[in-house]
Amino acid sequence: MKKMTFVAAMATAAVMMTSCGNSTPKANLKSDVDSMSYAMGLSQSQGLKDYLVQRMDIDTAYIDEFVKGLNDGANAGDNKKKAAYYAGIQIGQQISNQMVVGINREVFGNDSTKSISLKNLMAGFIAGTTGKNAKMTVEQAQQLAETKMREIKAKNMLKEYGPNKEAGEKFLAGMKKAEGVKALEGGVLYKVIKEGNGEMPKDTSRVRVHYEGKTIDGQVFDSSYKRNEPVTLRANQVIKGFTEALVHMPVGSVWEVYIPQDMAYGEREAGQIKPFSTLIFKIELVGIEK
Repeated sequence: MKKMTFVAAMATAAVMMTSCGNSTPKANLKSDVDSMSYAMGLSQSQGLKDYLVQRMDIDTAYIDEFVKGLNDGANAGDNKKKAAYYAGIQIGQQISNQMVVGINREVFGNDSTKSISLKNLMAGFIAGTTGKNAKMTVEQAQQLAETKMREIKAKNMLKEYGPNKEAGEKFLAGMKKAEGVKALEGGVLYKVIKEGNGEMPKDTSRVRVHYEGKTIDGQVFDSSYKRNEPVTLRANQVIKGFTEALVHMPVGSVWEVYIPQDMAYGEREAGQIKPFSTLIFKIELVGIEK
């Protein structure tokens, strides 16, 4: 017999259960059909327990409660009212165990003392599902959720990584007074190591560059020089401060560039780069691809 998926196995198990109540049905193998039905139920249950634990986060200490629910669902038949109720329970648990957990992790990081409002999440979720009493359009909700999530996340990250921001501001203030250091309009500072005489790229240009990036404490986080190969990239597909420098550099130039955190990764953590980090790049513009 062809091996069935878990979903198909669930459907088969539901069809086979015909007794009422919440207790485990008692097998009665008097006929061939009875024996076949029992054997199919037993064989198709393989993997279900692992699925419950690994995919649905069910504690097997409560397996009897699962069986009660399984019986209720199977005996509901085509009762659409009960089917809707059971679907609501299933999706509600997914909201609690997956959606809320995921949002909390995204917004609050590892701070388990903070959480979004389940009450308000459900109010919005139900309004969107029923199409009744929504306080805003879906488009407005998407925009508001994205904006508020970014603001709240940044505020919480600032509490933890605020010293990075302060150190970067102090560093840049000092660099502004350093000999040979100039400023671009966007706030990026730079010092010319070698002046090129070629053309300057546009932000849409594909360029070949050598670079080395480090934090203000001198920690190198990436270097094309170590790989002995310049990289080819579009000038506007890197952090804003890197782009700002590139479009002002003639081909053949080598600059040391000092990028404020808000023109780098801001509140984001990127590999070895902690949130709100001011970055230093040595950038060598090798050429522009035609």
